[in-house]
Amino acid sequence: MSFEMPKEKWRGAVNQVKIGATAAEGGTRSSTVTVGGEATLPFLDFEGDTPNRPVIAFEVLDLAPTDWPEPLVEAYGDVFGDPAAWAQKCVEQYEADLICLRLQSAHPDRGDSSPAQCAETVKKVLQAVGVPLIIWGCGDNEKDNNLWPEVSQAAARERCCLGSAVQDNYKTISACAMADGHVVITEAPLDINIQKQVNILVTEMGVKPEDIIMYQVTGALGYGVEYAYTIMERTRLAALGGDKMLSMPMLAIVGSEAWRAKEARLPEEESPQWGRRYDRAILWEAMTAELFLHAGTDILVMWHPEAARLVKESVLSYSAASTESE
Repeated sequence: MSFEMPKEKWRGAVNQVKIGATAAEGGTRSSTVTVGGEATLPFLDFEGDTPNRPVIAFEVLDLAPTDWPEPLVEAYGDVFGDPAAWAQKCVEQYEADLICLRLQSAHPDRGDSSPAQCAETVKKVLQAVGVPLIIWGCGDNEKDNNLWPEVSQAAARERCCLGSAVQDNYKTISACAMADGHVVITEAPLDINIQKQVNILVTEMGVKPEDIIMYQVTGALGYGVEYAYTIMERTRLAALGGDKMLSMPMLAIVGSEAWRAKEARLPEEESPQWGRRYDRAILWEAMTAELFLHAGTDILVMWHPEAARLVKESVLSYSAASTESE
């Protein structure tokens, strides 16, 4: 008896978004990354096109962390306090697809670095690596609005991702992104309706849909990941159903969420039944990332190189198996 695999037919698809610009395109990147383009649900290649694999961005802080657990200190302790060296290590040693530079030092409570200082940091990181950049503000709306004109200009024509535009604060970042040729990350607090509204507001400013990446505030394994998964899955279904304002690729912040979980931080002597902390913490981040992959995430922002390696290996293994089946 023959068997025919049942296939769902979709009328929509996720937008393709290119990040980074080479010298021929006006930038200085040695490589670019294209995400999105899926015309089916994750890992169901037999139903439709999935032209671009999910990618991993390593997060780099411009302020040396003081509370990171030992496994992370082992990986990055020698480059804490030097964002350019940190980024270079992530690319050359850990094979990062992108660098996510978070300008924490600009926050009024964390150093209050000036826009000029932050712009200089961006320039140094751009010079240190050839992969595309995600540049994230400090999280204080007023300070971020002061930062973006100078920071965005410092990376003009490099086609970075700027994050993030939120419902109550999206005009400055959108205007800067359009002026300097960047991609905008739109953010929503785990609410598909707010996500759509932010996308509408940003496009009404003039940002093209193919210049937008979506970010739903995420949680880690055991800390709200199932709700985040549901919102992401609904977003992907809406895109495949033809909703143009929810057809942008998705990004998930994995590292910071996974490593704040007590299961990733608690020492072995306090919880011997949970096993070795090093293995436990890395698996916590890797499993969180895998869940988001199955929800439709295109960009994973991660911390530990071993967790990132496990996830990339999983993606590549699936891609190889899918190719062989054809």
